[in-house]
Amino acid sequence: MDLRKLKTLIDLVSDSNVSELEITEAEGKVRIVKGGVMLQQAAAPVMVAAPAVAPQGLAPTTPAAAPAVEVPPGHVVKSPMVGTFYLSSSPGAKPFVEVGSAVKEGDTICIIEAMKILNEIEADKSGTITQILGQNGQAVEYGQPLFVIE
Repeated sequence: MDLRKLKTLIDLVSDSNVSELEITEAEGKVRIVKGGVMLQQAAAPVMVAAPAVAPQGLAPTTPAAAPAVEVPPGHVVKSPMVGTFYLSSSPGAKPFVEVGSAVKEGDTICIIEAMKILNEIEADKSGTITQILGQNGQAVEYGQPLFVIE
């Protein structure tokens, strides 16, 4: 990927509401992360867009670090993607699962919306839901713990 194209992509990310962009081409993979927080992947160059400059008179704010989620013992179902976590198929509908629900491998336990596509997430183990770690309607990251099944 040539430097002009990289510069253009960095400028687009820093001028938009997009916080992260990853592009894979024949020459390799590039990930641009806005705000100075870098997630490094093996054999992938990482470019960080400069954070937006605060207007004069306002101090730039730094996001508070997310508290570490303490995961209890049991099988943890993790998010397979970045998106918005939903416990039910529509607002006001009954949740797919609740604490104490028995699930079988392959049962739908939540939905993650990514790029306006609703992805049903299935239980990868049979058991009982002992804890729901995701917050309904909140953003989730790849690999973030969502449920504990025992």
